[in-house]
Amino acid sequence: MIEAEDKGRDVKLSFERQSIVVAISQLVPLKTLRAGMKESRKYAQILGSVRAIGLVEAPAVAPDPKHPGRYFLLDGHLRVEALKDLGIQEVECLVSTDDETYTYNKRINRLAAVQEHRMITRAIERGVPEERLAEALGLDAVSIRRRARMLKGICPDAVDLLKDSPCPFSVFDMLRRMAPIRQVEAAELMIGQNNYTAVFAKVLLATTPPKLLVVLRKKNVDSVTADQIARMERELLSLQTQVKSVEDSYGIDNLQLMVTCGYVRKLLANGRIVRWLTQHRPEYLTEFQSIAGIESFGDAKSAAE
Repeated sequence: MIEAEDKGRDVKLSFERQSIVVAISQLVPLKTLRAGMKESRKYAQILGSVRAIGLVEAPAVAPDPKHPGRYFLLDGHLRVEALKDLGIQEVECLVSTDDETYTYNKRINRLAAVQEHRMITRAIERGVPEERLAEALGLDAVSIRRRARMLKGICPDAVDLLKDSPCPFSVFDMLRRMAPIRQVEAAELMIGQNNYTAVFAKVLLATTPPKLLVVLRKKNVDSVTADQIARMERELLSLQTQVKSVEDSYGIDNLQLMVTCGYVRKLLANGRIVRWLTQHRPEYLTEFQSIAGIESFGDAKSAAE
């Protein structure tokens, strides 16, 4: 039955098969940049990356039906601004089959540590100097080398579990001290608790049986003391208490949030409303897009920031 239904279901491509080269002057942004964005560290990293190694990810555009040759910029506003500042006049773009920008913003994920590691190692394998990578990413050469070695001593199963997770770099230092089977258990615990902090990883390391620990060759590695274990246990207990405190109101609050987000998504599904907001209230459109992209309270917090 399932196979029969799948055969009759058409899959629509999100982008045209061929990319196009568009003059930057013909791009119409669908949102305005926040004040001070160009002074932020994030923009400096993007600018340095584009200057050092070029544009890695093409912006997404949709044709303006009323003005042939002009395109709405759906995704990649900071990249396009960086190209402008560098004096570049044309950019290769992906042509979207959907003209709603919030659809793409909703699915953007921050670069995970594992993904950053793979990007750095791939660039090094292709002959990009470490100093050039450091300039592009706003880091120093020592940090680039550490990130390139980040997965050394981490078992492939644990890497696969954490490849899309927002683990900080220091978490992998904790995992490296565990045996492979314990690394997988720790990764599963972090995913189950949705907690990828270094503090939680330290707690997992401290509670690991000695037989599941790896003896590091480095002689100056400090062992975890009883006071440190007690402090980490208190921090974990405090975190669990905070989680319990929101359980009672979570269901009602989440329902109200989802109803609100659903209504905003319905508004933004109307192309006429989006175009009116773009022309008359671009600052409202940006906020509505942020609200429409909320899937959980975690997303709501990120949107607020």
